[in-house]
Amino acid sequence: MGEEDPDAADGRDRGAARQVTTPATPATAATPATPATPATPGAATPVTPAARATPGAAAVERAHREHWGRLLALLTRLLGSLDAAEEALQDAYATALTTWERDGVPDRPDAWLLTAARHRARDRFRREATLARKLPLLVGPDVAEGPEAGDDEMSTIPDERLRLLFTCCHPALAVEARVALTLRLLGGLTTAQIAHAFLVPEPTMAARITRAKKKIAAAGIPYRVPPDAELPERLAGVLAVLYLVFTEGHAATSGHRPVRAELCDEAIRLARVLVALMPDEPEAVGLLALLLLQHARRDARVDAAGRLVLLPDQDRARWDAGQIAEGLALLRAAAHRAPAGPYLLQAAIAAEHARAPVAAETDWGRIAALYAALEELTGSPVVRLNRAVAVAEVAGPAAGLALLDGLDLPGFHLLPATRADLLRRLGRAAEAREQYEAALERAGNAADRDFLTRRLAALDRPGQGP
Repeated sequence: MGEEDPDAADGRDRGAARQVTTPATPATAATPATPATPATPGAATPVTPAARATPGAAAVERAHREHWGRLLALLTRLLGSLDAAEEALQDAYATALTTWERDGVPDRPDAWLLTAARHRARDRFRREATLARKLPLLVGPDVAEGPEAGDDEMSTIPDERLRLLFTCCHPALAVEARVALTLRLLGGLTTAQIAHAFLVPEPTMAARITRAKKKIAAAGIPYRVPPDAELPERLAGVLAVLYLVFTEGHAATSGHRPVRAELCDEAIRLARVLVALMPDEPEAVGLLALLLLQHARRDARVDAAGRLVLLPDQDRARWDAGQIAEGLALLRAAAHRAPAGPYLLQAAIAAEHARAPVAAETDWGRIAALYAALEELTGSPVVRLNRAVAVAEVAGPAAGLALLDGLDLPGFHLLPATRADLLRRLGRAAEAREQYEAALERAGNAADRDFLTRRLAALDRPGQGP
């Protein structure tokens, strides 16, 4: 994804969508369709459109976005069970829907929700005859005083989200399970929303999440941040999950919409959490910078008809200047800390595109050099594909095509699409047609298929665009 829309690639705005951490598109449920509404307070407590307009319901949704992950992480540590923590917190949000509407929104919604969840957990443990073991963890001054805890209590509560994030992304879990758990437990999306986002039936996604939770319990996966010796490898897995969530929103592999902005926004939000909790990790900062620089172009990547717009043709006035400025600042802050890792290098590539006021002023030589460094670091064939695109801009399409000799990415439509474009530019129309047809067979997204179909048709009209 380092810069997925180099000028030569068909679907140029998508070229490295699975570049380093996901070079062959892992078999997670692959294609997100944007969640239709903000995450509600849990599957058991849907917020209807009418209710959403009320002050109490709006406050609950806001509290869900702002506090769900932190509160769930804390309750998980206290209760020792993801299921118990999630059930108690969902019940607390459900109670808030009626109580806040009746009594008004509390001054500290997070403290109120924590106390309500403790009450729910206490009642559950009483029913299960485990109160004696869990009560010391649940009883605080707020339990006797009522549902709203004091500011001092919440201000001294440690932020446990990092523990939960590493638990969700444990290497013992399948990649698709890590993604689903991260979105469910840290992002607070309902199972239905995640299933909709990845175009799988809700029972399938529910089973996936349930299996992952059971594996965490059965395998004794620790609820902790890894020790220093394990941290680099484990952090890479966390970054890969966030990267994948963003990628599936930024460059969908099937369906009708090429961009799912809500999934991109969720990945950026979780990346911000990670950076806030681990501010000295340059690769975490590099990932956030990369996501911001990529997502800054979202409004210009498709036209009014929903068709892909190539990078050189995008209206750069529609790029989000604020996100670009933030991404560049993050990149500058992280670049001096350590030798650049894959996310910092990809962010540096994205920055070169972001800095160019017009496409003609893009520093393709610098981009090609960065891709060469990234390929040396990762050995990724998708990096080679993107490097070939950049080299073609510097040294011509023949030089780019030579870099693709022997490259094989089964099922990845952008390899034949890129070959086709380079062949077209060399005037080798028959060979280009064969590659476009191969790309069309592999493409799953309707916008990709439309673009490739138009490219094929344009071969019959030399000198005209798709």
